Amino acid sequence: MSGSKQSVTVIGLGPMGQAIVHALLGKGHQVTVWNRTASRADAVVACGAVLARSAEDALAANELVVLSLTDYDAMYAVLEPASHALAGRVLVNLSSDTPEKTRAAARWVSEHGGVHLTGGVIASPSGIGQPGSSTFYSGPHEVFEAHRSTLEVLTGTDYRGDDPGLAALLYQIVVGMFWTSVLGYWQAIALADANGLTASDVLPHATEMLTGMPGFLSFYAERIDAGEHGGDVERLAMGMASVEHVLHTNADAGVDTALPAAVAALFRRGMDAGYGADSASSLVELMKTAKA
Repeated sequence: MSGSKQSVTVIGLGPMGQAIVHALLGKGHQVTVWNRTASRADAVVACGAVLARSAEDALAANELVVLSLTDYDAMYAVLEPASHALAGRVLVNLSSDTPEKTRAAARWVSEHGGVHLTGGVIASPSGIGQPGSSTFYSGPHEVFEAHRSTLEVLTGTDYRGDDPGLAALLYQIVVGMFWTSVLGYWQAIALADANGLTASDVLPHATEMLTGMPGFLSFYAERIDAGEHGGDVERLAMGMASVEHVLHTNADAGVDTALPAAVAALFRRGMDAGYGADSASSLVELMKTAKA
């Protein structure tokens, strides 16, 4: 199967789903599609996709079914009425949700005779079919390998094991880092704007800082894994002063302080916990347990 142009069903035609269909069509795959709002299929049908009349027909059309939906609640809303058609199908679920909901969904698909492969796409729609994009996958290894060549039409594949929740976990880890980082950048732009600077003025400094991050992250990863939070390089108390200065600078500029205030509050909790003389990496230990 890995050497053939496999026919594929795609359910869910938002921007990501449409990008998936275009990538598959571009590599010569026959694609059947379905979406709750049928008009969203117009563009891909014009390019050669076949519109199924129902979710049941879409499932029946092909063994390999790719889901691109908002979350797993949307999956149930679409598939529960057609659950009898899941038997013998491989469901590659690229929808986003929690690891626990993903594991429950994998059990549900299995109970109905199908196989669930979890996918966490680390790319925007414009990155589908382009070099450098990647997707975490987890689920039955033999099923992943059987369909790997088709999945690689979409992005690079990073298989992470049998646990269906692991791809979802890694996806949420990466997305969490992404949005937290982007919020920091947007906060910087808001502060710059309040002082007569532009996003373009901030850009080279943001780029320079991020360019240096791989070495920074690698240094701390080794120490954290070893349980070392010694204050030989920097100390949480120094960081506390720094983040408070950032908070006060934003407040003085009259911009929203929700984000810098949250950062300062976390540092204060570390200080209250007695980590002041330790590295700021000691905050990891604080963050491992939910705040009481």
